[in-house]
Amino acid sequence: MISQNTSIGLNLSNYRRVGEFILLGLTSNRDIQILLFVVFLSFYVTSLMGNIIIIIIYIRSSRLHTPMYFFLSNLSVLDICYTSCIVPKMLIHFQSMKKTISFNGCVTQMFIYLTLGSTECYLLLSMAYDRYVAICNPLLYTNIMHPALCVRMAIGSWVGGVINAIVHTVLALQLPFCGPNVINNFFCEVVSVLELACADTSFNKIIIFFFAVLVVMGPFFLILITYGFIISSILKIQTSVGRRKAFSTCASHITVVSLFYGTAIFMYMKPGSTHVENQDKMATLFYSVITPMLNPLIYTLRNKDVIGAFLDLARKDFVR
Repeated sequence: MISQNTSIGLNLSNYRRVGEFILLGLTSNRDIQILLFVVFLSFYVTSLMGNIIIIIIYIRSSRLHTPMYFFLSNLSVLDICYTSCIVPKMLIHFQSMKKTISFNGCVTQMFIYLTLGSTECYLLLSMAYDRYVAICNPLLYTNIMHPALCVRMAIGSWVGGVINAIVHTVLALQLPFCGPNVINNFFCEVVSVLELACADTSFNKIIIFFFAVLVVMGPFFLILITYGFIISSILKIQTSVGRRKAFSTCASHITVVSLFYGTAIFMYMKPGSTHVENQDKMATLFYSVITPMLNPLIYTLRNKDVIGAFLDLARKDFVR
């Protein structure tokens, strides 16, 4: 018994950990890679500009210093970090023959990506609670959603994201990676990395599923319950104008929640054996690259407050 365990331990300790990983990316076709470089560069620039503008407007416009826009500015910071964690490296790989990432770089990217994804789940829940208080308890809104509570909710979202990332990253680092070192993805997504471990990863996948229930499905169901109360309160409003105005304040958040949670649930709520690599890549691409680009557009195109604040700041800067 002792000799068998010792033998296993020696075998694992003798594994040579890979120094780098090769990312297969989205395609090996050179012409398509050039096209994708242009497409995703435009996505990245659009995402950065949109989210930076929202942050600047929130900071400079006193009319937007409300809990709703405080959380929106936090979401913009998160989206900037999200895309910057993934897209620049992907753009470099589109233009290079050697599509590699160091082991430490891969672990770092995985940790940041997990932190940001988990934080967004909690942040979207905080935004749903803000809408709940605004519509269901409007007279007590300023008393309930005071600045200190908003800051605590934002910090709690980030702390929850970091804890989730630490768990998965530490468990992944306990595994031996002795080769192969080819990741069938465009970045170091945790499920794709685990496929390369030279050991049984069933425990890691169980933990991923458990935390997906806790971090993804938990906030998602709470958001659904929250909107159940919100819709019930809206239907009690006597005038159609009032109902339409109340619905419009939630429309952007509902759209963002649907886009983010739809793909996240598709990605992480499946048993490990049912993962289809190409489908997973498309789902990951959508919620990690495309959704952060769409978020500022969704929140600004029909938002008269943001548009008005932007025009006011533009006029002031023009006069100067």
